[in-house]
Amino acid sequence: MSASGGVGGGGGIGGIGGLGGAAGAAPPAGPGPARPLRVLVVEDSITVLAHIREVLAAHGDIEVVGEAHDGAQAVALCQRLRPDVVSMDMMLPGMDGQAATEAIMAHCPTPILIVSSSTNRGELLRTYEALAAGAVEVLEKPDANAPAGEWERRYVTLLRLVARIRVITHVRARLGGRPAAGLAAQAPTPARALLALGASTGGPGALMKVLQSMPAPAPLPVLIVMHINAVFSRGFAEWLDAQTPHRVRYARGGERLRDLAGQVVLAPPDVHLVLRAGVLELSHAPPRHSCRPSVDVLFESLAAENGPGTAAALLTGMGRDGAQGLLEIRRAGGATLAQDEASSMVYGMPREAAQLGAAERILPLSDIGPALMGLSGMAWGGAHK
Repeated sequence: MSASGGVGGGGGIGGIGGLGGAAGAAPPAGPGPARPLRVLVVEDSITVLAHIREVLAAHGDIEVVGEAHDGAQAVALCQRLRPDVVSMDMMLPGMDGQAATEAIMAHCPTPILIVSSSTNRGELLRTYEALAAGAVEVLEKPDANAPAGEWERRYVTLLRLVARIRVITHVRARLGGRPAAGLAAQAPTPARALLALGASTGGPGALMKVLQSMPAPAPLPVLIVMHINAVFSRGFAEWLDAQTPHRVRYARGGERLRDLAGQVVLAPPDVHLVLRAGVLELSHAPPRHSCRPSVDVLFESLAAENGPGTAAALLTGMGRDGAQGLLEIRRAGGATLAQDEASSMVYGMPREAAQLGAAERILPLSDIGPALMGLSGMAWGGAHK
């Protein structure tokens, strides 16, 4: 996400700023010139529901085909109505939004936009779980103090964009299997000094699966750029830490790479993470590809500073951030991987890397962690959670 939050400002996770292709199954008939965008609204607050209804009624090409007030009703309506996109609240009576998201992705996979609060810790953690289960993007609930029309424009824009994503069936179940038994570990020649990952849309679940498949502590420092807006950054490192065997935290400027062995550090929101002279730096330089932090900024610094000592992987995400940086790492003698189309929620960033010839290997998500372990010289012993 950029400092402004991606498309049109606002808060979310997922880096929706330009559409790449995506893999998986889509609702049977997407929106087009012949018919309006069909939206299922899931919201238990009468006030918020009335506001959403009013916002969408102002657009002739958008139709609210159903309204649900709890998770069970949302799942039933989604199965019956087959909307193009679901607007999903998290805090619902009975079955909450997280459980409803998981059920929808299992039984009637549909693009989901979460409309959530970032100030409630429980709701925030449920939001990360829903993103890991296959929801595409998240937007902060309406703020009475926001400039008039700003949230409304952002909401409609995101609904249109999210509806165009071809979602994967039951992300949690599909990506939960063991990697292919025949995956060969590569000898660490030359010796690697660090591992790096970049991700955007679909990133919470993808990063979770990669880190779950890597034994802790990791043999090398792991540096990660995930497109995330500052509004929803609170708790993300904590959530990822709780889902994996690793200690995960945000990076701090001035840390020496040699002191980070076995640690997993994320680029903080709204700043670039770079490596210079063996030290991590946080930069407020302009966004790259409308993203800050940018995967390219980190990867390019690793290519220049650490070249052959870097093993990097570019995961699911929209746009092209990270592809050029991955190519520079490969040209500098580092090892490079990209996630394949079949396992990507959005095959944008890794597709760009593949087209540039930046990735030595293109692998399913379940094989990325074991491949990184092989490149670090450590045999893979299976998922730890």
